[in-house]
Amino acid sequence: MTQGIRPDLEQALEVLVQEMGLELVDVEQVGRGRRPVIRLRIDRPDSAPGRGVTVEDCARVSRALEPFLDARDDLPASYILEVSSPGVDRPVRKRRDFERYTGREIVVHGFAPLAGRGKRLEGVLLGVVGEGDSERVRLRLPDGTRIEVLRTHIARANLIDRWEI
Repeated sequence: MTQGIRPDLEQALEVLVQEMGLELVDVEQVGRGRRPVIRLRIDRPDSAPGRGVTVEDCARVSRALEPFLDARDDLPASYILEVSSPGVDRPVRKRRDFERYTGREIVVHGFAPLAGRGKRLEGVLLGVVGEGDSERVRLRLPDGTRIEVLRTHIARANLIDRWEI
């Protein structure tokens, strides 16, 4: 079961990861009880294919964050920390992500049907407009239709990487 990470913890982790010259792409807590899993996905701010994070980067971040997480009273003493790259289906979560990946194909999953079409939409990301609760993601669907979806209606979004064979 996925649980949300407390916003203050996510912000603190983001700052610590940035201080190491990297960016926090996503963080989640999975499981309950005495041994939850805390998953972090990190990347280089200027990443491109072949220039992303390395295994060494992930190990360095893990070692640096363990003392910080160990000292927190709101986490069980026996949590599991997983640090990895965002992968080819990189999550698109923050406004900067939607801006950065304009022109790329993405898949968007909604909490409910989006733009009257369904809970899952694929299309080309055309950008993000508006501010706060009125922030909207613009997409061009495969049939050429252009739509806008409120970001607050998006459960998750990921890049689509089409493998050429």
